[in-house]
Amino acid sequence: MTSADPIALTQRYELGVYARYPVAFVRGEGCRLWDTDGKAYLDLFAGLAVTSLGHAHPAIVQAIQAQAASLLHVSNLYYTLPKARLLELLCTHSFADRAFLSNSGAEANEAALKIARRYGSARAGGRYEIIATHGSFHGRTFATLTATGQEKHRVGFDPLLPGIRLAPFGDVRALAAEITDRTIAIMLEPIQGEGGVVVPGDRFLREVRDLCDRQGLLLILDEVQTGIGRTGKLFAYEHAGIVPDILTLAKALGSGLPIGATLVRADIAGEMGPGSHGSTFGGNPVACAAAVRTLEVLLGEGLLEHCRDVGRYFGDRLRDIAAGVDGARAVRGLGLMWGMELDRPARPIVEACLTEGLVINVTAERVLRFLPPLVISRAEVDEGCAILEQVLKTHLG
Repeated sequence: MTSADPIALTQRYELGVYARYPVAFVRGEGCRLWDTDGKAYLDLFAGLAVTSLGHAHPAIVQAIQAQAASLLHVSNLYYTLPKARLLELLCTHSFADRAFLSNSGAEANEAALKIARRYGSARAGGRYEIIATHGSFHGRTFATLTATGQEKHRVGFDPLLPGIRLAPFGDVRALAAEITDRTIAIMLEPIQGEGGVVVPGDRFLREVRDLCDRQGLLLILDEVQTGIGRTGKLFAYEHAGIVPDILTLAKALGSGLPIGATLVRADIAGEMGPGSHGSTFGGNPVACAAAVRTLEVLLGEGLLEHCRDVGRYFGDRLRDIAAGVDGARAVRGLGLMWGMELDRPARPIVEACLTEGLVINVTAERVLRFLPPLVISRAEVDEGCAILEQVLKTHLG
């Protein structure tokens, strides 16, 4: 290992696609991070909803170490116990009968789109169109980028994939107006994270489910950010009392190791035979071992109830802060997924919070986003809110 400056090295050699902050982290524990200078930070971002059990959770560390010491990788031409156990957990705790394991949310969504088109080709008269929504974010592959309803991510990459169209989010009539005799599926996020923490409400999801049922369409829910407990339920669709036909997961599933999953009903999955899809590293034993332990901890230690309880408290604290600060327009969220919309660009606030030892995020240009580890305490919420309030009052008045 070199003792050279990681910031300088990265800036020298990396493709410049990230608008990074000038901090290099070297250690984490629970809701805390430490940088190369030994400065401590309270983390209310969790690596973009990834380290939901906190940094260096002992059970996750032990699972990774034990699996790495026995088997790092074999081809998907063979079976492994960690993968089998993860598939079982995902299907028995969801609507799904089958699951495909990949390495990221984009890959999980790519698989979902392929499954839908394969089903449309074989079972629905060749229908292939997918309707996605404005403000969405589904990934950076060509297919998932096409389904992403944010122009800033799409500029310069035309021509994108044909057969994917966009409709307004939260408006079931607008979705219905886009349906043609070529449409096979509607794809959306239960809550738009990258779109600004936009919460459409349970009624919208129920109406979309009903629309899909009436029109013979598949409902694909992208729960890459909302899944694995983030909203206080294992999956966000549970709040609405519906089930999708295809569901995608990633981020928190591996507690920091790269893994994605596409969950699907058996009748739809049946069209995906040997050779129709695959992934060299998908279902890696170490990543699966981490994911198995993540689910076991999440389902067995009362964390979902804790997330709902502390999430309500966090939301109330954010609303109180917003009410006393000029420039704060709205607070919205669910569980431990919250956004505070400002009347101006939010990045300066994020930078000021970082200086004060608080890690948060900006999304949709003007929204402060909070995605803390699900293990966060009320005392840590208070600590973070105190820093946030002071920064907002200093910068916004």
